[in-house]
Amino acid sequence: MKPIKAALLGGLLLLQAGLADAGRTVTDLAGRTVLLPDRVERIVLGESRYIPALAILDGDAVVERLAGMLSDFEQTDPAGYRQYRERFPAIAEVPRVGHTSADSFSLETVVAMDADLAIFSLEGHGPAARNRELIDSLERAGVAVVFIDFRQDPLTNTPKSMALLGQVLGRTGEAEAFNTFYRNELARVTDAVSGIPRWQWPKVFLHSRVGLHDTCCETMVHGMMGRFIEAAGGRNVAAERIPGVSGVLNLEYLLTDQPDIYLATAIGSPRYAESDSKQPYVVLGAGVESSTARHSLARATDRPGLRALAAIKERRAFAIWHHFYNTPLNVVAVQALARWFHPQPLADLDPQQTLESFYRRFQPVELDGTYWVELAEPAP
Repeated sequence: MKPIKAALLGGLLLLQAGLADAGRTVTDLAGRTVLLPDRVERIVLGESRYIPALAILDGDAVVERLAGMLSDFEQTDPAGYRQYRERFPAIAEVPRVGHTSADSFSLETVVAMDADLAIFSLEGHGPAARNRELIDSLERAGVAVVFIDFRQDPLTNTPKSMALLGQVLGRTGEAEAFNTFYRNELARVTDAVSGIPRWQWPKVFLHSRVGLHDTCCETMVHGMMGRFIEAAGGRNVAAERIPGVSGVLNLEYLLTDQPDIYLATAIGSPRYAESDSKQPYVVLGAGVESSTARHSLARATDRPGLRALAAIKERRAFAIWHHFYNTPLNVVAVQALARWFHPQPLADLDPQQTLESFYRRFQPVELDGTYWVELAEPAP
């Protein structure tokens, strides 16, 4: 039996050595065990809006590993993309493997570019966990696939996703530094809010992507930015009426059971502020002045039905940058909401300072723009 045992042991050691040579294993946000190459040198992004997340880890080298990406960054956040393009002109030369949907993702293009790794979202604009056939095809072609999440359960999964990316990219120290910052800044809100009785939490209506549709009113509830409301100490008025991540709340319902606070998400960019467009988007983000943002919020809320809401008439109306919902920067949005919801208990909280610290420590581009605004003019 001894020769047999020795042979089995030798075979096991050879198998382990073979796995070690093949690469490393990680567990992604979909719960999948993924075998990675020893070095990840060519990355495909299922959503190019993840570039700022990668920049937290890769810094000035953020573009060097990009083999391909969808074009959602430049299409949905053109001002933010322009910041990166001006700082890193090579980003314009990164091949696009699709537009803003999973259906547009080109498997043939990715396979031809000899990529090591594809980074996808559990749910989003690009390929997601449900696209099983595409994932299988990529893995058969030798492209490892990992899933991250800043969207479905953002406040829980952001540090998990950053830790995973740190493992994948060989940047664990950078990931740990960011996650420490993230958890500390989130705790400043959640610790304070936990001591405020729930009956004192304001009723909040979140009006998503104001101006995109003629009908009213799209909202987010059990996921995405809907999670921020609860974390910041607000009661989402749609929580008991819409079971999913997002949906539409009838304007008549809002007029009957009025919210204490109206909160819009802004999908407008500087090009709308600079043009004669009558599109009633709220304008926020890179390159936007606060006065421009406030004017756009006033214009967007001056619509039949909406202007009858007490929260708008009494200027308890606010707007937040829509793209906070899909970025590790989401903790800043939670702080901004908490300051609006509970201005006295959280008077010492300074989300602008947190935003500035984030850019100074974790981004290779400078902070430039306005990312939230209130309808009321600021006190002198």
